[in-house]
Amino acid sequence: MKILVTGGGGFLGQALCRGLRARGHEVVSFNRGRYAALDALGVAQVQGDLAEGDAVVAAARGCDAVFHNAAKAGAWGSYRSYFDANVVGTDNVIAACREHGIDRLVYTSTPSVTHRATHPVEGGTADTVPYGEHLKAPYAATKLIAEQRVLAANDARLATVALRPRLIWGVGDNQLLPRLVERAKTGRLRFVGGGHNRIDTTYVDNAAQAHFAAFEHLAPGARCAGRAYFISNGEPRTVREIVNGLLRAAGAAPVDKSIPFAVAYAAGVVCEGLWHALPLKGEPPMTRFLAEQLSTTHWYDMRPARSDFGYVPEVSIDEGLARLAAAYRG
Repeated sequence: MKILVTGGGGFLGQALCRGLRARGHEVVSFNRGRYAALDALGVAQVQGDLAEGDAVVAAARGCDAVFHNAAKAGAWGSYRSYFDANVVGTDNVIAACREHGIDRLVYTSTPSVTHRATHPVEGGTADTVPYGEHLKAPYAATKLIAEQRVLAANDARLATVALRPRLIWGVGDNQLLPRLVERAKTGRLRFVGGGHNRIDTTYVDNAAQAHFAAFEHLAPGARCAGRAYFISNGEPRTVREIVNGLLRAAGAAPVDKSIPFAVAYAAGVVCEGLWHALPLKGEPPMTRFLAEQLSTTHWYDMRPARSDFGYVPEVSIDEGLARLAAAYRG
């Protein structure tokens, strides 16, 4: 098949492209930039902006399916910029599917669409955990709208599914782990509320595997069509265990210091105020949303994904950490 992957140059995007090529598919990636790694995989690249409908329609011409993985992520920025990338961009992907008669759309969502302030989730599923309300982060707020539109688009001509991988990490990560290591080495990394809350995470190959499994089962009327699913390794661990495990794998010293949630939340309020009022560059070191996320228990039940499209994670956390350590040594 010929498959369009949006955001194929990113961390998960490259894993999707690698896996699809290994399965014999022709792959086209729609990116803002150009990536040598995709050239090496034999992936055709189309450069453009998701918010430009004509560009998305053109990129999807001749394709049989779409993996819509691209998004504007992050903890800071204008709501408009997130809305254009995540909502308008998703509307354009759906429109491209309609234009070309594409009948399968796999959408990469996020558990953040269900975020509720300091409200723990223990073993939740998409059927039992409601969407969040009054989301403080434009990323989560716009991904919520986009997911709802993808699921509403599911019908007899276009089968859609939304996957919510939780905290993706692994070999090739150039975002999360480098930031953790940099902050740890400069003494600026702290746990919020002690770091004893349990969370789910997802090794990158497992996140990609979930997308492939859902794609293979997806069709109009399939059990997974029109539904959302949490995706993770299914091995909830404390934030301390996860963060220090990643740091050790990267050759950095583990951290132990923490700050109370109330202090982190207050710092988020102050930082947000400063970043709004002054022309400060980059993202604030703390936000209210981030303080809530870091201090709250979030882990999910993988049984719906297993029963509806056979997702069983193949790489354990310990194996993933071993692979990460080997990559850093190399």
